[in-house]
Parts: sequence; C-alpha cells; structure tokens
Amino acid sequence: MAKRRVGRYSNEFRRACVERMKQGDDISALSRELDIDRRLLYRWRDQLDPPDKSEWPPPKNSREFTLRKEVSQLKRVLAEKTLELDFFKGALQKVEARRQQSGGSGANINCLR
Repeated sequence: MAKRRVGRYSNEFRRACVERMKQGDDISALSRELDIDRRLLYRWRDQLDPPDKSEWPPPKNSREFTLRKEVSQLKRVLAEKTLELDFFKGALQKVEARRQQSGGSGANINCLR
C-alpha cells in the first residue's frame, strides 16, 4: 500500500488556494494549474472557511443567488459556443486543406457541364 503524504501543502498555500476560489477563479482550471485534485480544494475550503449555516443555502430571492445562477448559465453558454467555434474552425481547416490538395478554386468543372 502506498504511503500517504501528510502535510504536503502548507497552511499558507491552502489559504491562498481558498482565497482564489473565493475570488471566483474557475475551480477546474485552478485544480489543473496547481495539479491538485478538485475535491481537495473543496475540502480545504470547507475546513478553512466553513459556510455560515445561517446563510447557507442562500434564499431563493437573494441578489447573490440570482447573479450566481446567471453566471453559471452564461458559463455553460460560453462553453457551448467555444465548442461550436472549435468544431467549425476544424471543419474550415479541413476544407481549406482539401482545396489546396486539389489545386483548384473549389469549383467542380464536371458540375458545370
């Protein structure tokens, strides 16, 4: 069985990570950047900055809840549009590569007859 590293990260480092999470940094991107499991970041957040039970979950009519919901929705739409853009860029590159291989302008002479 592999040994577990205890205390691998200093408390200062953990607090800095939690602060970045509070600032709204993308947790998945932060996790990849630091090469730390995302669940560990959430565990640190819960240990170092436990949510106030009187404020959680936020009321459905609170401004913060509304804004968080809107931000989440906008992030999803942005991700979808980014995927679409990547798809169309790839398709355009393939079309341009085929056009260069054929050496033509893209018009099929046989179709004109």
